[in-house]
Amino acid sequence: MPTVVLGARGNVARHVVDGLLAAGEQVRAVSRNPAAGVRPGCEAVVADLGRPETLSAAFDGADKVFLYGMLDPQQPYDADEVVAAAAAAGIRQVVLLSSVAVVLDPDAGHPVARLNRTIEQAVQRSGLDWTFLRPGTFAANTRTWWADSIRTDGFVRLPYPRAQSAPVHEKDIAALAVTALTEPGHSHQAYTVHGAESLTLQRQVEHIGEAIGRRIRVEHVTEEQARADVARTMHPVVAGAIVSQWAAADGVAAVTSAITEKITGAPAHTYAQWAADHADDFR
Repeated sequence: MPTVVLGARGNVARHVVDGLLAAGEQVRAVSRNPAAGVRPGCEAVVADLGRPETLSAAFDGADKVFLYGMLDPQQPYDADEVVAAAAAAGIRQVVLLSSVAVVLDPDAGHPVARLNRTIEQAVQRSGLDWTFLRPGTFAANTRTWWADSIRTDGFVRLPYPRAQSAPVHEKDIAALAVTALTEPGHSHQAYTVHGAESLTLQRQVEHIGEAIGRRIRVEHVTEEQARADVARTMHPVVAGAIVSQWAAADGVAAVTSAITEKITGAPAHTYAQWAADHADDFR
């Protein structure tokens, strides 16, 4: 039976596809427009989580699914309808890309926490086997925040250069998902995933500079300016939360995690490796 990978062209999901293919699994790659960029060896299916009526073809004849959570408050979907469609089609196992926000905000006041708690609860109610992956800061966020200014201006604007975080490489999240989908022992487990090292934002910028072979300046800005900068690429509420996190993390070591190596047997990627992998995005 094929394993369904939803959002198959996404930052994490495309690596899930690669990992499943490398493990010898049949893969059904699902996206709104899979014609562009679907890996060879996959069955490509068009479907949209925002339109549950399109999902029957995606789930038909499959038994496992990689499902992405609601990481963007501007792109929610009906969790109960999606899970019901999976269960009705005979899906037995769901690996969900959720968010650490559901752990940090147990009262679900933050929109990202609330949306992902909603889908987690829908999956739990369904009776399906499940594994939840709850990553913290995505290393890829720094590309979203900084790539344009590095390419065009050669600097990054930060309110708290000494704020620390433990960025997670998307390949590590994907490796955890592939392990949960292909190996026993992960049913009804929720894994909180942080990077293996705590780095200041200043050091992250330096790693990008090392990857592209040039020095990148850091320009100090106010919190208000930083919120406006981040809000150009993210929901304003999320942007505000990110800048607040930076303020709280100023000079404070971030929580790190060894969960990637513990579960997959391979050490987590460093941020320097992530920057090298994505150097062209900053050139």
